[in-house]
Formats: sequence, C-alpha cells, structure tokens
Amino acid sequence: MIPLSGDLGDTKGVVKEKVGSFGTIRGTSTLKRGFAHMLKNGVVMDVTTVEQAQIAEDAGAVAVMVLDKLPSDVRKAGGVARTASIRIIQEIMDSVTIPVMAKCRIGHVYEAMVLQETNVDMIDESEVLTPADENRHIWKWNFTSPFVNGARNLGEALRRIEEGAAMIRTKGEPGTGNVAEAVIHIKNVNTELRRIKSIYDAGDEQDLISVARELKVSYSVVEETASLGRLPVVNFAAGGISTPADAAYLMTLGCDGVFVGSGIFKADDAKERAQAIVLATTFWEDPDKVKEAQKMIDERQSMLGLDTKNLELRMQERGSTA
Repeated sequence: MIPLSGDLGDTKGVVKEKVGSFGTIRGTSTLKRGFAHMLKNGVVMDVTTVEQAQIAEDAGAVAVMVLDKLPSDVRKAGGVARTASIRIIQEIMDSVTIPVMAKCRIGHVYEAMVLQETNVDMIDESEVLTPADENRHIWKWNFTSPFVNGARNLGEALRRIEEGAAMIRTKGEPGTGNVAEAVIHIKNVNTELRRIKSIYDAGDEQDLISVARELKVSYSVVEETASLGRLPVVNFAAGGISTPADAAYLMTLGCDGVFVGSGIFKADDAKERAQAIVLATTFWEDPDKVKEAQKMIDERQSMLGLDTKNLELRMQERGSTA
C-alpha cells in the first residue's frame, strides 16, 4: 500500500493534504477500499435513465453506474464518448437509495474532479469512454472519491491499485453480450496470482523482485498481493455478462461480484433479467437457485451477442499499455 504523506492529523478518516493548486482533500485507503468491500457478492448495473436506475434498485442491485450511452450504443454511435450528463446523474442520485457511480475518461483528471464535486459514490476510470490520455491513468490518491479501474491481467490490476484504485473490475468486452473475454481475463489474473503466491511461499525474494520489475510495479504491492493470494482490493467481473449463468460462472472463478451493462436494458425482459442476474450472483453456490434464475429469462428476447473476434473496436485494449 502506498503511504499517504502530508498532514496525517486524521480524526474522521480523511487525510488533508495540499496537492498542486487544487488544495485537494483525499480520503484514506481504508475508507475507499472499505466502501468497495461493502458491495461484495452484489451486482452493479449500467443505467442511463432514472427509470432504469429504479428497475436496478428494485431488482436488488447494490449500486448503479450512470452512463450517457450504454456500451452497445457507444459502439453504434462511434465518435467521442464522454462522461454522463451531470443533470442525469443528480436526478438518479435523488431517485434511488443505493450508491451511484459514474464513468470518466481514462486520464481525464477534470472529468473525475467534476464527478467528485457531484458527490458520486465511486468513479470508474473507464475504457468504455474515449480515453483522454492513452499513456497515463489518473493519480487517484489525490481524490476523496474511491475509484474503480479495469484490468485484463495482474500487471494492469496492480498498476491501477498502485495509482490508488480501491476496486478492480477484470475487463471483458463491453457492449457485446459475450462473456468470453471476461472469463479469459479473470482466469489470466488467477493464473498469475497462483504464480506469485508460490514464489512467496517458497521464500524466494529475488524472484519476487523480478516479478515486480516484469509487472512494472513496486515490490511492496507485489509482496502484499502474493501474501494474500488474491488482489488486495475487491475484484468484480465486467463486460458481456447478460445471463444468470454468466454471472454465477464468474463468481465461481473467484470474482467478488459483477458489473452488468447492455445485456440488461437491451433485452425486452429487462426487469426479469435484472432480478435473475441478482439472484444468480447472490446464490452462485447453489446450482438449483441459478437454474430458477435462468428460467426467469427468455433468450428469445435477449440482446444479440457479438463475436469478439470480429470487432473493429476492442474497448478492453484502451489504456492497457499504461
């Protein structure tokens, strides 16, 4: 964990520090990660309207993620995708009692600052939107709001955590209704976690230093992760999850919860599908419950899936070199 410098006179869980010209006040890692921890075993749903947010809340979602367009619409519209309307975000915050998240562009510090001033519960520095900076992500320690970031492998995840992310979502391919990429990425992370755990258990500090260099992160964050045998923050799956079985499968792979996007509100049975995915995520260890959840949906009414191998735009690759 990166130590917080500056004035540590922290009586209410907030560390105050002057950062550049902004006079930033930033929250502690404990508070940020603790908020994400409260969402474990839950479903976060992408929404664009108050009506969708209310459907998500009624279905049992633990939070909603506000976007200007759902990922599948972003693909169709092309052009530049930016953060959601502040007016819509505020209307949704006024209409639901569950946490409200919103996305900013990768590297767009001021979009994140505006979202923080709007008092959203978490900011997603997201590859679904058009990146503002392909080479640098936001330095998230400068914010009081917790951040979630996407990752396709352990190196990406640890670099985002080192920048201050309080939550990771293993990327799938958004807006496709195809869970394949999400499965690949959580399996990649799990394989890499097992590798560094075995090195740590063997007491081979030199090899662990080599791993830190390979992953382009500090030794301390690699050591912490290896000792835990998992990411030191909550890890949800995202991208292409559109059925209860999709959600339950990703939970069996070690995810702490799921983000669900276009597959819900592009289907004609949106309400039933939302309820079914929440049910399957909650009772993922009970195949009979997941079967009942799967019976609640009608695949004839689902959004059409896209074969990720034929996509011209692969959102998951945005910001992955940083």
